[in-house]
Amino acid sequence: MTATDRSIELIQTAAQAAADKLAHDIIAYDVSDVLSITDAFLLASAPNDRQVKSIVDEIEERLNKELGAKPVRREGDRDARWILLDYVDIGVHVQHSEERVFYALERLWKDCPELDLPADAKATRGKAQEHAKLQAAEAEEDDTAGFGELR
Repeated sequence: MTATDRSIELIQTAAQAAADKLAHDIIAYDVSDVLSITDAFLLASAPNDRQVKSIVDEIEERLNKELGAKPVRREGDRDARWILLDYVDIGVHVQHSEERVFYALERLWKDCPELDLPADAKATRGKAQEHAKLQAAEAEEDDTAGFGELR
């Protein structure tokens, strides 16, 4: 069994919405052969809680407006570290970058086929790592600048 056309349409629209809100490392898996509860999962991440919420809100709005789909459940809103949108046919996981690394959902689904995504979504691969390197470089620069002032 493979993901339905409807599931793929939902995944592609959600992936584009996430990319438009600058999500990192967007990827989708066809889990229909290993799970009976859903066809596909979309994973995305962001470096801060506010952006996680913004991505989720955009996905929800776009799926409703363009495809008439509403989630049956939305979990994780309070802390906005990991929000799950359950559309029955698909599940959308938007995680804070730290949670994404810690829980590593990709490892769970690595044997499942990856679904094709829009070019904008594919272009987000590796963005979390780039962002982390940039932050580390800025922090080091700040530390060095502060040390120079002490002399």
